[in-house]
Amino acid sequence: MGDSTEPGQPLLQLTDATVVKGGVRILDGLTLTIRAGEHTAILGPNGAGKTTLLNLLTHDDYAFADDERPPTVRVFGRDRWDVFDLRSQLGIISSDLHQRFVAGHSAGRIRGEDAVISGFFATRGFLINRSVTPAMRDRARQTLDRLEAGHLAGKWMDEMSTGEARRVLIARALVSDPRALILDEPSAGLDVVARLRFLETVRAIARQGTTIVLITHHVEEIIPEIDRVIFLKDGRAAGDGPKSVMLTAERLESLFGGAVAVSRSDGYFHVRT
Repeated sequence: MGDSTEPGQPLLQLTDATVVKGGVRILDGLTLTIRAGEHTAILGPNGAGKTTLLNLLTHDDYAFADDERPPTVRVFGRDRWDVFDLRSQLGIISSDLHQRFVAGHSAGRIRGEDAVISGFFATRGFLINRSVTPAMRDRARQTLDRLEAGHLAGKWMDEMSTGEARRVLIARALVSDPRALILDEPSAGLDVVARLRFLETVRAIARQGTTIVLITHHVEEIIPEIDRVIFLKDGRAAGDGPKSVMLTAERLESLFGGAVAVSRSDGYFHVRT
């Protein structure tokens, strides 16, 4: 299980974080802090650096070291982690992870229950069978049941609908009781009904106390429980504040580079061109 974090304590801290790939600055001196219990959306257009930001938090990418201003990338108050320990405390749901389990799992097909169990090891799906305990299997089944997905335990991931597979990945993210849930473009590929069901599940998780960090370019994915919105553009923080202040037509036009209209209903914001 993940260690507890007191409300208000920093979960994620970046100071002057720069990531360079192929000579191009993907993140450019990015500074931000997200605290425990502070449900936050990081919103930006394609190419803003959102996926690289996620990779920085999970230690798949590393910040450029500058002798004059060394960057800070601190997660749960620490800047040094065993990668697998860190990833087990950050529940991750992304389209990329979905593809790895459903279509790209190098070790072969995987059933729903085993996909959930892999969350204990922060693996991409491969399980060392002798390391899996009965308690882990019980916890995996309980987590699937909690999400009304117990019937998916024995089903192959590549035979599931997109919505079913996404529910399994939610269970995988939650099985180790993470301190934060990181969602990267989480509703990609979901139909309207599956998307609404997914967002309702995320809302319930937020209300139960797990800190939600949503990384997206879809305003409509920002659940009512999220109040803080950070704009990311060209690898930099381009704005930060309450969503009622940030999600205006004027600000979104500046962020995305086109005229939009904004409406609000049932706690969600909706954008149209």
